[in-house]
Amino acid sequence: MEEKRTSRNSKRRCSFCGRTEDEVGFLITGVNGCICDSCAEQAHEIVKEAMHHQGQGPTDLNLSELPKPKDIKEFLDQYVIGQDDAKRYLAVAVYNHYKRLLQPKDKNDVEIEKSNIIMVGSTGTGKTLLARTIAKLLHVPFTIVDATVLTEAGYVGEDIESILTRLLQVADYNVEEAERGIVFIDEIDKIARKGDNPSITRDVSGEGVQQGLLKLLEGSVVNVPPQGGRKHPDQKMIPVNTKNILFICGGAFDGIERKIAQRLNTNVVGYSAAKEAVKIDRGNLMQYIAPQDLKSFGLIPEIIGRLPVLTYLNPLDRTALRNILTEPKNSIIKQYVKLFEMDGVKLEFESEVFEYIVDKAIEYKLGARGLRSIVETIMNDVMFEIPSQQTERFVVTLDYAKQQMGKANVSRLQMA
Repeated sequence: MEEKRTSRNSKRRCSFCGRTEDEVGFLITGVNGCICDSCAEQAHEIVKEAMHHQGQGPTDLNLSELPKPKDIKEFLDQYVIGQDDAKRYLAVAVYNHYKRLLQPKDKNDVEIEKSNIIMVGSTGTGKTLLARTIAKLLHVPFTIVDATVLTEAGYVGEDIESILTRLLQVADYNVEEAERGIVFIDEIDKIARKGDNPSITRDVSGEGVQQGLLKLLEGSVVNVPPQGGRKHPDQKMIPVNTKNILFICGGAFDGIERKIAQRLNTNVVGYSAAKEAVKIDRGNLMQYIAPQDLKSFGLIPEIIGRLPVLTYLNPLDRTALRNILTEPKNSIIKQYVKLFEMDGVKLEFESEVFEYIVDKAIEYKLGARGLRSIVETIMNDVMFEIPSQQTERFVVTLDYAKQQMGKANVSRLQMA
């Protein structure tokens, strides 16, 4: 009995909670004592809380340290080719959002209102990429949500409040941090009104969702379910004030060019006006977009009014597509070179291959996403074979690229 007690006393213990090494996950040994994993975790939370109250938190803002609009645009230039107008709008909006957060609370002072943004551009032009890239630079909570899953309350899908649930999760359920965050709502065009007559069918993922978004965009206190709305009906709601949350919306608005063309043509009256219309660039009608085009597409006027900054993304021309392949920090070709490098293989491409890939991407009309799918088709067989072979170098030639694309097209025709 004495021997058992001695062996138990000789075991190492946590200096904080007193539990032995058998009763905890693991012990971290110091000079004069030990700490267990759970005590270390609690200590970390206490220090983080104390630093936050003292104003030393990682997301505390300082105007002198903020990235200026030019700095933000330069950062975006490293990852996104072209789209200068959209980048400038984004850079200014994000910088002004920071300044709004730093504005001293004075009753007699001018109150700066937020300028939510809506970005319009065809598929594959870089709307979501811009949002993901700018998230890397920010000092405030940032989340990307998809509007396609949103429905009116009571229907299958996600409630509008789930947008703020995501932001809370990113902010580690710190409401104060979440209330000064940025939300990117992707595919905003998918909640457009489906028809002019709302009485024919119930449009549960269209106009009803737009009505629900109004209170979020303008600024109000919303009760947010911390774990999502319908699966946990008994959960305690968290009130979140959206007054200082910046909303950036993006959408392809497929077919809106017809609405723009229609509007431009209706404004043309008389011979002299017809001569002016010749100057319109028919290849890029998106640059002439106006709020009334969004209204005719199916967005309600109230929601357009709450998204005052309207910007567009240019369709990608041949030069832009060629640059996207190789220029950005995380370009498609650099990604494949890295993948092969991890297997000890040096991957090289003939310059003619890049031109061929661009030709195919223009043919498919899928923007930058088309580039990815074409390169994947060309490289699939090599990626299957190379890891099993003792190869140090592989060169992708034009003939090989054409052969792989031809083989893929033939197999798809056979499947059809």
